[in-house]
Amino acid sequence: MATASLSTAARTEVGEPRPMARAVPVVLASLGLGILAQLLFFDVGIGLNLPLAVAALLGAGWSVRDRSQAAPRSTDWWLPVAGLLLAVFVALRGDTTLVVLDVLGAIVLTCAALASFGGLHFMERPLGGLVLLGGKLLGSAFTGGGAPLDAARRTLPAGQLRDGIGRGAPVLRGLLIAIPLLLLFAALFAAADAAFAKIAGDLFDWELDFGSLPGRVAVALVAAWLAAGLLAFVVRGRTAGSEPGLRTAWQRRPRLGAPEAVTVLVALDLLFAGFVALQGTYLFGGGDTLEATGLTYAEYARRGFFELLAVAVAVGALILTLEGFVARRSRIYLGAAIGLVVLTLVVLASAFLRLRLYQDAYGWTELRFYVLAAIAWLAIGAVGTVYAIVADRSGWLLHGMLVLSVAFGLAFNVIGPVRFVAEQNVARALHPELVAPGGQDGLDVWYLASLGNDALTVLAEAAPHLPSAADRQSAEVALEDRAIYLSATDQAWQSWNLSRERARSLLTR
Repeated sequence: MATASLSTAARTEVGEPRPMARAVPVVLASLGLGILAQLLFFDVGIGLNLPLAVAALLGAGWSVRDRSQAAPRSTDWWLPVAGLLLAVFVALRGDTTLVVLDVLGAIVLTCAALASFGGLHFMERPLGGLVLLGGKLLGSAFTGGGAPLDAARRTLPAGQLRDGIGRGAPVLRGLLIAIPLLLLFAALFAAADAAFAKIAGDLFDWELDFGSLPGRVAVALVAAWLAAGLLAFVVRGRTAGSEPGLRTAWQRRPRLGAPEAVTVLVALDLLFAGFVALQGTYLFGGGDTLEATGLTYAEYARRGFFELLAVAVAVGALILTLEGFVARRSRIYLGAAIGLVVLTLVVLASAFLRLRLYQDAYGWTELRFYVLAAIAWLAIGAVGTVYAIVADRSGWLLHGMLVLSVAFGLAFNVIGPVRFVAEQNVARALHPELVAPGGQDGLDVWYLASLGNDALTVLAEAAPHLPSAADRQSAEVALEDRAIYLSATDQAWQSWNLSRERARSLLTR
């Protein structure tokens, strides 16, 4: 009876009537992924290794999935493609900030794709379902590695294991006899033939670094454990992602009365309307800011875009919260909510104008590029929020913003933010007429050199044409420093990166 209970527990752990068909492949795939991880990531930088690892994990997840579960929906097929594409861009781009965003995006989309392989329809789950799914997936990754290992052990009886070892024992004894003979005859062949000696020397010329062995084993074990948890989640499928408790808790959530929600929204509408009126008078209308604030128009307009961006983000969070907890969506509530979003669009327009004036005066930086992108992202999100409020589909706003974020991320990789910033600033240096009156001309060579390999190629191509001798000299020194650094950096194939190799080749020449 105890044996039957253990067998049933093992079946429950992996969600499969025949645990051996599930647990053993999961364990073997996880061990393979662990071995691959130490080969790809131990003591090397990020680059080509990430897309290889993502592809291997996605392939393992697809191979161990339960075929009886429903296939991923058409709305989820883009997840593995986008995750792998972002991982590939890590091996192409040399922009540190962009690489970090690509790595995070690839991890999130790969995990979402694994959930869809298990029959959990990612894009069709409501907001609460996405939150719960993310929590369960992380929990399985960190704590679920033992479940498939235990299930595999239970499904392989001790007698069958002994029989397997017994059948393999003659082969092992044969190998023990054959190995000395192989070495003897190989040595004789190598002494007799130079070509054979060269091939054998190359084949067995391994550099074994036993000092790195503990680190490699640790990386392999950690990666195998995490992979086992993720693959076990794929195998368990809908059983792992069930959410009756969440549904019950969500149905019993505290509600905010419509009068309270309307009061909050109307109060904010009045505040935002007053601010927008000031923008129409002084920022957009060109009113006398010196008399009103003691600042010139240029000083008044070139500040505050960070704060206005924070305002827009806070409004988005507020609308999502109210939509989730308001008891009744009356017409007054809908009008006040839509009015707040529309006024926020004007606030974003104010932030955009302030940022553009600042860039015209002082040039581009990587941070200003991402602030501008965030303004565009929030503006598109605000338009989508108006539609979601009117159509009563605000529960799906997070899904839309996720898709929009991936689209922006892919666009960043195509544009190349630091390359774009470098090109714009070089253009200002070559064409001073692009600088706004009272702005800062010249070129901050050391800032461009610090942006990364994508910017180095632009600086190297423009350096001979810079109008200032001081800038040309600074560019030469900066490029020489980067050339020395790149020549000394790790050139392992696992960390291969197209942008770094192009910069290394260009600067070496």
